Amino acid sequence: MKKFLPAALILAFILAGTTLFAQSAPTGLWQNIDDKTGKPKAHIEIYEQGGVLYGKIVKLLLKPQDTLCDKCKGNLKDKPVVGMVFLKNMKYDSGSGEYSGGQILDPDNGKWYKCNLKVESSDKLTVRGFIGFSLIGRNQTWVKVK
Repeated sequence: MKKFLPAALILAFILAGTTLFAQSAPTGLWQNIDDKTGKPKAHIEIYEQGGVLYGKIVKLLLKPQDTLCDKCKGNLKDKPVVGMVFLKNMKYDSGSGEYSGGQILDPDNGKWYKCNLKVESSDKLTVRGFIGFSLIGRNQTWVKVK
């Protein structure tokens, strides 16, 4: 029995760590807040695909649902904002405890920015978009839609 106790403890720690990681993954439906007005702007679905996070806009709250991304470039030019994947390639970094390495699109200006995501709590997410390095950028707080 004493031989199995260390193995059982190790397994318990592994399972606890996996559960904590799963609880901190920011998948689900989020609402971002407009920086200028302080009003809810859109609903965003964050989902995992192949160990990487993506986000798409599922509902606009301040603009018509048929709004097009007229300032976007390339294959997103004049495409509907609703349904658009505008957050991509976010990977978990265990060193920082954040998701990073991906990009986020600002449909209002059509520009892509580097991005970090930090889970603050089960219903609060800090999203940082930046150019170059993280010091030059801005944060948005997203709240979980219930």
